[in-house]
Amino acid sequence: MGLVSWNDNLPGLLDHTVLRPEATKADVLQLCAEAKEQGFVVIFVPPCYVDEAVAAVAGTAVQVGIPIGFPLGGHSTHTKVTEAIEAVAHGAQVLDMVINISRLKSGDYDFVRQDMAAVVRATPGVNHKVILETCLLTREEKIMACRLAVEAGMDYVKTSTGFNQAGATVEDVRLMKEAVAGRAKVKASGGVRDWKATAALLEAGADRIGTSASLKIVGEWRAEQATGR
Repeated sequence: MGLVSWNDNLPGLLDHTVLRPEATKADVLQLCAEAKEQGFVVIFVPPCYVDEAVAAVAGTAVQVGIPIGFPLGGHSTHTKVTEAIEAVAHGAQVLDMVINISRLKSGDYDFVRQDMAAVVRATPGVNHKVILETCLLTREEKIMACRLAVEAGMDYVKTSTGFNQAGATVEDVRLMKEAVAGRAKVKASGGVRDWKATAALLEAGADRIGTSASLKIVGEWRAEQATGR
């Protein structure tokens, strides 16, 4: 992805997020207002606020995203499917599901693939991303996870939840981009706090960025544009 496309619409590449456990309904509604004002296309909110978020962005281009199996990924497949179906029934259009990290590291690849595929099958017509939690995986496990995600029909592979010891890195984005080989897109998330980091991840091949620091990032980007750098 080139710099021209970022300059065209950086806000459209950011998933504007509030998933911290202490976030209030007021925080969620503020997020919705910011998305409408700044041009963020996707917001992510806790599942319990899906109704409020959908109502708050009704009539706009903003899509509501909901995390599935979040943040650990060890939920049963039935639980993940139920979460996904409920979210979509209430108006969610984007689902970010945490991969079953334990099963992946145990080598239970058929289970991992079927876990993802079940959610995809149960919720057609929405956008599906799978969170790998790359900081917990070896290089080989990251490549395998990307392969399984593609086979399961995921639209995106995503680096991190933001709830573990590390988040998105340029190296992981490059590796994931190579592993999916154009059969899925890549979302970088976790610890992305400024425009410099965002630009590096986009340059590495990220198609989307997930962050709770969207306002800061866009402000820095616009300041850079204004100075012509």
